[in-house]
Amino acid sequence: MQFTAAQIAELLQGTVEGDPNATVGRLSKIEEGGEGSLSFLANPAYTQYVYDTTASVVIIGTAFELTAPVKTTLVRVPDAQAAFAKVLALYNTIKLDKKGVAPQAVIEPGATYGDNCYIGALAYIGANAKLGHNVKVYPHAYIGDNVTIGDNTTVFANVTIYSDCVVGADCIIHSGTVIGSDGFRFATGPDAAEKVPQIGNVVIEDGVEIGANCAIDRATLGSTILRKGVKFDNLIHIAHNVEVGENTYYAAGGVVAGSTRIGKNCMFSGQVGIIGHLKIADGTIVAAQSGISKNTRAGETYMGSPAFEVQKYRKSYIHFRNLERLVERVEGLEERVKDQ
Repeated sequence: MQFTAAQIAELLQGTVEGDPNATVGRLSKIEEGGEGSLSFLANPAYTQYVYDTTASVVIIGTAFELTAPVKTTLVRVPDAQAAFAKVLALYNTIKLDKKGVAPQAVIEPGATYGDNCYIGALAYIGANAKLGHNVKVYPHAYIGDNVTIGDNTTVFANVTIYSDCVVGADCIIHSGTVIGSDGFRFATGPDAAEKVPQIGNVVIEDGVEIGANCAIDRATLGSTILRKGVKFDNLIHIAHNVEVGENTYYAAGGVVAGSTRIGKNCMFSGQVGIIGHLKIADGTIVAAQSGISKNTRAGETYMGSPAFEVQKYRKSYIHFRNLERLVERVEGLEERVKDQ
């Protein structure tokens, strides 16, 4: 799809410097721009590229002052990075704007879907599943019996949603993710472990995004819940009966054990693990590769494994780094005591 500089300026409420009819059909980094591409300049470290880029149009801040002539057409806006993010969102919407049901899709009796839906080739929609308006289900996705999916949600290829799970509106679920797999629960005995049936479900509220290859286990009883606005990176495992509060962010490689309650507006860096049956308070922040083994306090930052308050961790780490020298001092003192 082609856009002119004038159309881009109108979309972003900016102004054009150069050729208003300059046309773009793709996006690029400013250092890799070519004819027909649209780029942006927000980071001062890339300033030199604006003077020799061959991108047809560059989005730039209104406050940026040129020190030499440029070859490209500029679209000036108050915030170049925010403006380019808006362009990216529009581009993605256009690119992913698919509609219609592929003849190779399987839709079981009783399943329904709303207006302007897309159901790709070899996707499976189970009995009595209900898909809202503008839902997109990409090829090879599996939607189990009695699943409900809200309006404007996208389910990418090879996603599996087990029976009876609920996904809200405006959600994005990336490829390879499994929602509603059995929780890991066994009754151990003298002879062998006996599997405890997992008869609950998973409930995902509106505006949630789940990255690739995540696993969200169904509850033993009741629901595993991801509240509104939760954002997951790739490779995250949420165990049975966990609840994740609104607008919580979790970077890649995270694990949350069963029945833990995570508050709202929390932020977890990569590879954070949380043991079961804890209460993680609102606004908790946890540094990468930390292990949470106790309840947290609201607004605190934690670090380490087992994790504790970041200020205490940093002080303790200073002592740890000096441990060899401290040992040598202690050994020296012991030798002096022996000689007396």
